[in-house]
Amino acid sequence: MERIYYDHAASSPMHPDAAAAMMDVYAGIVGNPSSIHGNGRAARQLLNRARDLIAGGIGCAPAELVFTSGGTESDNEALIGAARAARKRGKSHIITAATEHHAVLHACESLEREGFRLTVLPVNEQGIVALPDVAEAIADDTALISVMYVNNETGTIQPIAAIGELARSSGVVCHVDAVQALGKLPIDLRTLPVDLMSFSAHKINGPQGVGALFVRKGVAIEPLLHGGSQERKRRPGTENIAGIAGFAAAFERCVNEMAERKLLLDKLRYTWIERMKAIAGADRVVVNGHDEAYAPHIVNLSFLGISTETMLMNLDIAGIAASGGSACTAGALEPSHVLRAMGVSQERQASAVRFSFGLRNTTEELEAAAKKIETFMGRIRTTA
Repeated sequence: MERIYYDHAASSPMHPDAAAAMMDVYAGIVGNPSSIHGNGRAARQLLNRARDLIAGGIGCAPAELVFTSGGTESDNEALIGAARAARKRGKSHIITAATEHHAVLHACESLEREGFRLTVLPVNEQGIVALPDVAEAIADDTALISVMYVNNETGTIQPIAAIGELARSSGVVCHVDAVQALGKLPIDLRTLPVDLMSFSAHKINGPQGVGALFVRKGVAIEPLLHGGSQERKRRPGTENIAGIAGFAAAFERCVNEMAERKLLLDKLRYTWIERMKAIAGADRVVVNGHDEAYAPHIVNLSFLGISTETMLMNLDIAGIAASGGSACTAGALEPSHVLRAMGVSQERQASAVRFSFGLRNTTEELEAAAKKIETFMGRIRTTA
């Protein structure tokens, strides 16, 4: 049975260009980019080329881009590194939002255990942080504000430019988790009032295990790791040259095709919502998230009267990969902290499924997936 993949927000299939770029490195002569001999210089050229390409595409200087092992490390380095550096200046307050990725929330909780004061801002039912709440939370000792660009469960887009302006006017460092935004929404760090921004390669059809962190010139961060002077002493350890080459190749492809891809993703998202409402009943399907400020590749739907676990099990049997949009611990789904923070009903929380689209998905495939769901939906309704 040919499987249909609608879980691109979790991890996206690698683009052939990214795989080819990585194989060129793996099949070539090994070199450490910190070595001064010819092999090392060749590796350094590959590293510099990738850094220049990605930096150019997001509007920052190459020296402001730090390669990491992925979005989680980038978030942790941004939060913990910036907070510890700010503490030396008497700043010990952190602000974030209740719907952030756990890489941010857990890092903030870790800092709280170190003695930092933490403010977790609420969101409305569509998942948006209120700007007056941000302004009110900023205090004289505020070191850092961290709010994500696109929510990984609902696709809701936060007003990061306005939040960044509030932070900048108060002398507060602003971090944005842009893992789900890269390649889907334009990012120009020459104009965005953001000091730190996190990225991940495997969300844009690059390899798993590699990411990046933008650190604006002049922003102080303390490294999480120790042992070398790589990445301008901000992230020691031999760089993952093959992974970084794959990241750059995937980035180049997704940026060049962003406008065209957005049109397709918008169509897939809209059509999927309409098909699910037609199959399950318009009054039984609820879209979780913002009705206007949303990324094109993610839609979170509650199928009222059908549990998330039941829906996911039947989707999997039908060969369709989707997600509950929540953590999975020992095989048991946990309630979504995002939907809980949004204040949606227990019924919606217990029946939510995230679908996310991307490379190789088509309208024809989507119609085939909808027919599969129509086949088992009646049976579920009967036995529910």
